[in-house]
Amino acid sequence: MSAREDLARLVRRAETGTAGPPDPRWAALTVDAARARRAAVLMLFGILDNVPAASGKPLAPADLDVLLLERAHTLGSHPGQVAFPGGGIDTDETPVAAALREAEEETGLDAGGVEVLGTLQELGLAHSNFLVTPVLGWWQAPSPVRVVDYGESAQVFRVPVRDLLDPDNRVMATVHRAGRTFDSPAFTVNGVVVWGFTGIVLSGLFDQLGWSVPWDRNRLHSMGV
Repeated sequence: MSAREDLARLVRRAETGTAGPPDPRWAALTVDAARARRAAVLMLFGILDNVPAASGKPLAPADLDVLLLERAHTLGSHPGQVAFPGGGIDTDETPVAAALREAEEETGLDAGGVEVLGTLQELGLAHSNFLVTPVLGWWQAPSPVRVVDYGESAQVFRVPVRDLLDPDNRVMATVHRAGRTFDSPAFTVNGVVVWGFTGIVLSGLFDQLGWSVPWDRNRLHSMGV
């Protein structure tokens, strides 16, 4: 079965309610659904571009990458964190429309080359009181991407899935805030740490797809914030 077929099958499971939550940590992240703001992110996978994976391990799928961006370090909310393209849903928009619009605005991609496979379970982001809909996409016709606004993003990049799956690149990110410790599965790739919301969602997605390989969850990486 191809990577695209794996992703499409996961969407079908999500639609029937049999996919389960991406990570049990989300059970503790509650939001006030009546007041929460709605948002959507684009989880865009495609055939690996001409930049090969750094990892030489025989991990499957070997020819796949995913689009990510690093938020500008000057932002008031989640500065410097790695994220999927996305943002708030306007009142007259669907989550799919919002995710594609935001991805175009943030990365300059041509949304016409994106095949939308479907949406996954809506997730609560308690820190900022968002309800986020992940939109899963397949990059049928990849287009160039770039930072459109350096006030919003520090970099836009495609990261090989093989590098994300490599156990050597996996850690538990920890952060201490308001007397509490929060941890999340994380990935050390492309000179950054992919953690928090994005790390949890990616880790849960890989688990659900059956792509994950064992890694040392006792290897901690302090985010220092």
